[in-house]
Amino acid sequence: MFDIQEKEIKKKLFILIAAATAIRLFIAATLEFSVDEVYYWTYALYPDWSHFDHPPMVGWVIQLFSLNLFFESELAVRLGAIVFSIFNTLIIYEIGKMVKNPLAGLYAAFLLNASVYCSVLAGSFILPDSPQLLFWLLSLRYLIMALPSRNITSKISRKFLLASLFVGLAIIAKYHGVFIWAGIGLYVLFFNRRWLKMPSFYGGMVLSAIFVIPIVIWNIENNWISFTFHGDRVASALVIRPDYLLTEIFGQVAYNNPVNYVLILLSLIAIFKGKLKIDRDHLWILLLNSVPIWLVFTSFALFRSTLPHWTGPAFTSLIVLASVHLADKPPKSSKTRSLILFPKAIRASVYLLTVLLFLAWALINYYPGTIGKTANISRYGDTDFTLDMYGWNQIKNGFELIHKANVATGKLGYETAIISPKYFPGTEIDYYVARPLNMKLLQYGTLSEIHKYAWINEERGQLRKGDNAYMISTSNWYKDPYEYYGKNFEDINPSDTIKVFRSGELAYFAFVYELKNYKGNFADPFAKK
Repeated sequence: MFDIQEKEIKKKLFILIAAATAIRLFIAATLEFSVDEVYYWTYALYPDWSHFDHPPMVGWVIQLFSLNLFFESELAVRLGAIVFSIFNTLIIYEIGKMVKNPLAGLYAAFLLNASVYCSVLAGSFILPDSPQLLFWLLSLRYLIMALPSRNITSKISRKFLLASLFVGLAIIAKYHGVFIWAGIGLYVLFFNRRWLKMPSFYGGMVLSAIFVIPIVIWNIENNWISFTFHGDRVASALVIRPDYLLTEIFGQVAYNNPVNYVLILLSLIAIFKGKLKIDRDHLWILLLNSVPIWLVFTSFALFRSTLPHWTGPAFTSLIVLASVHLADKPPKSSKTRSLILFPKAIRASVYLLTVLLFLAWALINYYPGTIGKTANISRYGDTDFTLDMYGWNQIKNGFELIHKANVATGKLGYETAIISPKYFPGTEIDYYVARPLNMKLLQYGTLSEIHKYAWINEERGQLRKGDNAYMISTSNWYKDPYEYYGKNFEDINPSDTIKVFRSGELAYFAFVYELKNYKGNFADPFAKK
């Protein structure tokens, strides 16, 4: 068998980082924002100690890497996620190396970069998961270094406090970070109760809790609105829905790469059979870092619709276990040492993601027309997921001509606002249309429909009685202006229709409406029903 030196392994690691980073930079620069991403741009535009649906970290990351939105392109806004992905790769390599050997670390790095969730959703796009994943992995690294210790020295205590610091940062990125403490508590309770006698254990709790203070204060000031919102999302009618559970499981397989998922299952089977060669303490730290969050959100799927990325962080620890299993049985003979550094199972995982990523990118940017509905003009392109990230610059150019013509004829004033009934695709209209044209976008609807815009409206200044407004409704996300705003304006008139083309074929429409003489009767989104 070849003698693989760590120097050679690290060379492969840096090649992986360079190639993955180049791909992420290309994706970030050549794809328009998704619905969720552009919404988090508003967190940087209107920073606060917390927000309606998430803690503030993702907004701070966008501010940092875009130089407080001095650079406001898709690449600039996404840059934090891409930089964090470099660190994530290095950290998971170190974790794999600590619990097994450098080869396991390299395998973990490959599998992390082959994960749709870790590499694309949280690694190329900008979501709350992007900073959460970094701090989750950092906390895991230092927990592995500290928790197993039976002789808890001041040095070990400092490592635990550092882990607690990163847990706090993970929580202020996304509430899911509290599950790290669930894993810590279970491990200490069942495997190392010496920590219960250590002041640093309780100091770590306090340190993590400090980061929750601004979130709590903001929620106190806003009637606990974030927790009410998320409570409603996971509240269950206690009616078992196997279809929801199957959707969640298949979503987890897709989000984490089917090959990765199989490798994880094989490692869990090896654990069950007692054949995984790993230190017991390390094994339980990894399992307890993943099982609680996976179990909670997967069990929710028994009763209600969930989102697969909610369990995403659980799979980081499971990826390490899969890498350990692979490192247990590297190829014993081969014509080239590259088969040891880049085994067939990992090649399959990496190649699968690469192909799927290229196909998705090509579909979004170049598929002729639409793969969605075409029978009804008002629903043209509906159900086409590839259109969520395409066509907004065309809409901006078309709307600019319409608005300039209206201003020139005196039909509508230069200061006329654009309004939208929902944050999707209202925030895309805000970023791609209103922002470059120096226009004001406001959103009017229920709090669950407009989210942070209930606060943004106050910052920007509400419509006044008698004001006119525009509404842009796209056929792939059609919102009927008469249904939403028929009672709020004296008159609503279709103004013009913008055609959005992809590769020379019609993809969807953007309908522009003129809403005349606002009656001053929009409902207060904060009013209790």
